[in-house]
Amino acid sequence: MGSEEFSAGENFYRTIKTYVLRAGRMTSAQQRDYSELEHIWCIPYEEKLLNLVDVFGNTNPIVVEIGFGMGAATVEIAKANPNINYLGIEVHRPGVGRVLGEIRANDLKNLFLIEHDALDVLKNMLGENSVNGFHIFFPDPWPKKKHHKRRLVQRPHTELLAQKLCQGGFLYMATDWEEYAQSALEELSATQGLKNKFDGFAPRQVWRPQTKFERKAIEAGREIRELYFEKIGG
Repeated sequence: MGSEEFSAGENFYRTIKTYVLRAGRMTSAQQRDYSELEHIWCIPYEEKLLNLVDVFGNTNPIVVEIGFGMGAATVEIAKANPNINYLGIEVHRPGVGRVLGEIRANDLKNLFLIEHDALDVLKNMLGENSVNGFHIFFPDPWPKKKHHKRRLVQRPHTELLAQKLCQGGFLYMATDWEEYAQSALEELSATQGLKNKFDGFAPRQVWRPQTKFERKAIEAGREIRELYFEKIGG
């Protein structure tokens, strides 16, 4: 894909949101934690590159989670891996408030948040070859065909993600929506610079915590499918 073609595709997709702000009340605890902690662990959105060394105070690997929801898995993974830095991106304020409270309760030094559209953050705040991994757990599947254009894991979004990954970096996705999983597998396989680590779908990564949402999906008879792609080249 030429640069002009990519730019045109990018402009088209940037007019379409990959999320919708759903109504959701914050609990009193979430509201309190958001009010008290947002200025400490939430990074303001700005249209300039983020200096991740300054943010975390070290040069440890950086993993970005896009759409962490209520953040149960996010917090558990950060607790289990203190030598990895995690940047969570989410627009759902109750989830942001909950994770802020968990950061304080667990005295986490390796987790910061950005409350903004992930595509804007990727485009304007993260440098090329600056990210060691992306977590995309149970993104909105937008099941109706007319809404498929809203899906996050499709080109040119995957090309943008690949640009941000450093050599050897990974993109790890999990979904309970079979058609989205098949589509994402095709889109990621066609994304320049990415290579599937496995033959088709990935086996379950045992270090990924099972969430309440995932348990409900399994109880409802939906199979969890995972994809694990790596950045090849520079």
